This record gives sequence, structure tokens and C-alpha cells, in this order.
Amino acid sequence: MTSGAEIELIKVTKRYGPALAVDSVSLKIPGGTYCCLLGPSGCGKTTTLRMIAGHESVSEGDVRLGASVVTDLAPAKRGTAMMFQSYALFPHLDTVDNVAFSLKMKGVEKGTRRAKAMEMLKLVQMDHLAERRPAQLSGGQQQRVALARALITDPQALLLDEPLSALDPFLKIKVRQELKKLQLQLGISFIHVTHSQEEAMALSDLVVVMNGGRIEQAATPREVFNRPATAFVARFMGDHNVISGRVSKKDGATVTFEVPGGASFVAPEDQAVEVGAPIEIAVRTDRVHLADSTLHGCGLTGLVQNIEYHGQRVQVALSAPGIDEFSVQVPETAFFAKPLSVGDAVPLAWTADDVHILQKSPTA
Repeated sequence: MTSGAEIELIKVTKRYGPALAVDSVSLKIPGGTYCCLLGPSGCGKTTTLRMIAGHESVSEGDVRLGASVVTDLAPAKRGTAMMFQSYALFPHLDTVDNVAFSLKMKGVEKGTRRAKAMEMLKLVQMDHLAERRPAQLSGGQQQRVALARALITDPQALLLDEPLSALDPFLKIKVRQELKKLQLQLGISFIHVTHSQEEAMALSDLVVVMNGGRIEQAATPREVFNRPATAFVARFMGDHNVISGRVSKKDGATVTFEVPGGASFVAPEDQAVEVGAPIEIAVRTDRVHLADSTLHGCGLTGLVQNIEYHGQRVQVALSAPGIDEFSVQVPETAFFAKPLSVGDAVPLAWTADDVHILQKSPTA
């Protein structure tokens, strides 16, 4: 298998008439990286993937694979392979001929291409079903065949468009483990489009969060979760509370800001924040503690709006003046030791170390 090459997008833009689908995106994906393009429907992630593959033309900018600019090359000449969401297997061909099809189109001799196809099927643990047709295979088995068919061309990067979306929850977990194992084994880059935060966190070395045709943040899963760049990332990744206000004071190591409801909070000092400027902070829902009294500037009293039992934890949704939504994740044992009810007023607290100041979104 060919070793992976770096993929670079250089101010890549895609327009459909007056509509801007991808807006001057620049990104470097190191060779051998599992990269997930993550975001809501319509954010530009699939269009970006298709421009890398060559299935969509680039309106402006360049796509580079290794040392080569591939912007204007046909898909088959790029050194990439695409695995489509629908799998697109030929129903009249058996498994081995489906996998070997691209080699047949290149004029490779039958015995050689079938031997290579069997090698790929063995790689994805499907060699024992080589003679079956797609209709005789489960969804997960069809997906492995599609994966083998994409890999038979020895790509430098494999592009996957929501490959797990058609699978049931239990099979999704099994297949994503196999995908990560395969990517490590092959040593090439996998670029995987998903709208599932859990999928991106579990699989990727690099998470690229997109919104409105732009990149909001590109970093490791842990960095994206612990230090979301913007309010959009914090909210989209989930498990974060975002509080918006305006800076009223800068005092040594802290910044004080007020929310419309009159409450004030503190955050770690940030040189970029000025008095009078708007500010947004994120606090993880599992770092907020039910407390007898709030810490100064690091807490609030909320009114319980909803309670959801999630097994290991209980999610408590609250409202407070000037704050639209606020949630707390409480360990199951702690919650049921002192249970709450809808309508209860609850003091909450966190520490200044659990506060993260957010940047302005590039799509704002």
C-alpha cells in the first residue's frame, strides 16, 4: 500500500451561482492522519470532500496532494479513492468482481485483478464471502466490500462520505473500530465526513469543525472538546455551557463581565479582551457543581427546567436571568443522594480554572 501524502487545501472556494458553499478554506492534513470533517447539514463538509476527490470543481484556490497540485486532475488521476455513502455496488456482480471492477477498467488481466481483489477482501475480513452478490450481504458487509473496492487502487488518501450513517448503533461502533484499525495498518490518510460528534471524537487524529462554509476549528479531539475555539464549536460539540456578556472590568489575573440579567462573572484574564467589549465563555457541564453557595463570580442560582436520566449521569437543564440555557451533568449517585425536582432553585458553582474564553466565530 502506498504511504500517505500530505493533503493541503489552499484558499479553496466553491460557488453554485450566487450561493457560496465553501468560503476560502485553508487546511493541512498530514500524511497518515485520520481526519474528520464535522458539522451540521449544509456546512460545506461534503462539498469540501468532493473537491478533494475531484467530483466537484474548485471555483477558486488549489488542492495539493504531496508535492502535486491536483486541482484540475480527474478523480482517477489524483491518488485518492472515494467511498460513497450509498456504497454503489453492482448488483449483478459477485463480491470479488465488484472489488476488481476498477482494475478491469484499467485493462488489468483477469487473474491478476481477481488475486488483488481477494487480497483486499482478506484485508477487510470478507474473503470468505467472495462469491456472494450484494443482495446476499448485510449492510455492514456491503460497506466492507465498498471499502475494499476503494482501497484496491492503492490510494494515498481514502475519502469517506458519512460511511456509518446507514448502520445500526451497535454495528456503527464495531465498524468504526475496524476503520481506525485499518487506517493505522495502511498508514494512509482517511478523510471522513460526519455530522456525529461521537464518531469524530472516537476516530480522528484531527477534527475539522465546519460552519457556514468555513472552518471554525481544526485541532485534536481533546483540544476541540476542552478548548473549543468559538461559541459555535462549544455548542455543537455539546456538554458545554456558553455565557455571553460584556466586559465591565479587568483586574490583574481576571476579567469581570456582566450578562443582561444583571449577574456578573469572572474569567481568566485575556489580553485581547477590552473593557466594554462583548465576551463569551464556555464552562463544561460536568465541571459545574451543585453547591450550598456559589463562588464569587463563578456560579449562579438556576431554576430547574428539565431532568433527564442518562444512566451514569443525570442531565439537569436550568434557566437563569440573562442566560438562555444552562445544563449540569451530575453523577447518578450524587444526584439521587440529593434529588432535585422541576421548579427547584439550585445554587451552582464552578472554578475560574474551568472557564474558557471563546473567540469570535469566522462566520459571525
